[in-house]
Amino acid sequence: MEKINKMWVAPLPKDSPYVRPFRLHYIQNGKEKSWDGLTVHDSVSIIIFNTTRQKLIFVKQFRPAVYHSIVTSSGGDVANIDLHKFPINLGITIEMCAGIVDKNKSWGEIAREEMLEECGYDVPVDQLEEVFSYRSGVGTQGSKQIMYYCEVTDDQKKFLGGGTGDEIIDVVEYSVDEAREMVNRKHNINSPPSWLLGILWFLMNKVSNN
Repeated sequence: MEKINKMWVAPLPKDSPYVRPFRLHYIQNGKEKSWDGLTVHDSVSIIIFNTTRQKLIFVKQFRPAVYHSIVTSSGGDVANIDLHKFPINLGITIEMCAGIVDKNKSWGEIAREEMLEECGYDVPVDQLEEVFSYRSGVGTQGSKQIMYYCEVTDDQKKFLGGGTGDEIIDVVEYSVDEAREMVNRKHNINSPPSWLLGILWFLMNKVSNN
């Protein structure tokens, strides 16, 4: 995951399957305005709790956008990165199991597939509990994400996980107390808001039931 020794920036191709920039023009209160945004895929995320070992299941991966933001905001040059000053682990995040909605399948089926591919748990769709849907990146994209909750057991762990193709994903486990400590500590967390939201929802709604 951290074996990266070169990075550079290039123009975004118009045929990108993941991100398409646009400029939206509109008139508000009689004044013409414009807003730059991105068209991206909607997505799913899953709060996974292993009841056999009482552990929350998350994924760890390198996020180039996070690393780029840290380097550039600190005055670094992504075309000539000082890997001693900016080690690659700065771009590694801890997140919930998640994935984009890019298939002609139900959202629940996509969530089920992501659990199997990223974390190795094989569960039926009806085992997933829909928590809620919300909008992410409201300043740039406004895409929809549906969050699910799923309780699993060790018997449902069929594969190691780690993603498909050239994905490099580590599966990590936190106890309930460790997760609670993470959201209570006042420090920088390399995780998206959905990760924090998922933990807080779990602590508020499920801890007393397990």
